[in-house]
Amino acid sequence: MTTERAKTTALEIRRVHRLVAAAASLPDVQAAVEANHDENRWWPTSISDPRMRMLAAGWSTRVSYRMVETYARVIASADALGFDSLVTAEDAEVAALARPIGLPQSRVDYLRSLAELLRNWDKEGVDPTADLVDCDDLVGDFAERVRGASYKVAQCALLTARGYHCGIIPVDSGMVTRLAPALGLVLPSGSIAHERMRYVLEAAVRARSAEFRALIAEHGYRVTVPDGVEPTWWVHLVLIYFKRLYLNRPAPQVCSRRPVCTRVVDCPHCTRRA
Repeated sequence: MTTERAKTTALEIRRVHRLVAAAASLPDVQAAVEANHDENRWWPTSISDPRMRMLAAGWSTRVSYRMVETYARVIASADALGFDSLVTAEDAEVAALARPIGLPQSRVDYLRSLAELLRNWDKEGVDPTADLVDCDDLVGDFAERVRGASYKVAQCALLTARGYHCGIIPVDSGMVTRLAPALGLVLPSGSIAHERMRYVLEAAVRARSAEFRALIAEHGYRVTVPDGVEPTWWVHLVLIYFKRLYLNRPAPQVCSRRPVCTRVVDCPHCTRRA
């Protein structure tokens, strides 16, 4: 179940770059990105097993930012047990482990269907961490076969399994409902909107990778982006924190005439008063 990549337009690419450039210049966005770029609290690098990283991505759904420490403890406990031990554990044991982050039965269902998908991929010779694998196919297959996954969870799961800098830009619901209008993106309805927006963001970074890297240097971001990779992880974090800090509860310095206005913040149209 893979959606075809529609061609991304030059206008869409310009608008993505323009919004990222504006958001990256904001001190509070920069602070949040720097705190979560090299070591992300939601998907820590201390978890080495790709299977456990995919579990962590799925279990992070519907967990609020206020509960990130609780979530981290649950994931650390799960990782200490190991993926194979979790799979062979009784449902009640897994539910008890996941209960502090809520929806324990949904967490059990996700684990069981994830394990089934991984067994099938192993039989089919599919390695989700291989360099040459088609990520679009992986995301589509994951979304179809893992219970409760959907595209946005599949994107996160494959990103965490493959590493922060694998080129996948996960798109959550807020990015679809808040960021897409700011970019003038017209998205299809339903879960597929997350894939369409991912395609646009990834295409923009691919087309203007050097310019995005230049923004990192221009603003003095204290982050590590490996040589030879596109800064997709950095762009994702800039957008996700701009959305959280400025769009979830629209800030008065954010222009209401986006995407037509190129300033995005602190322009003559803003309602904020000194």
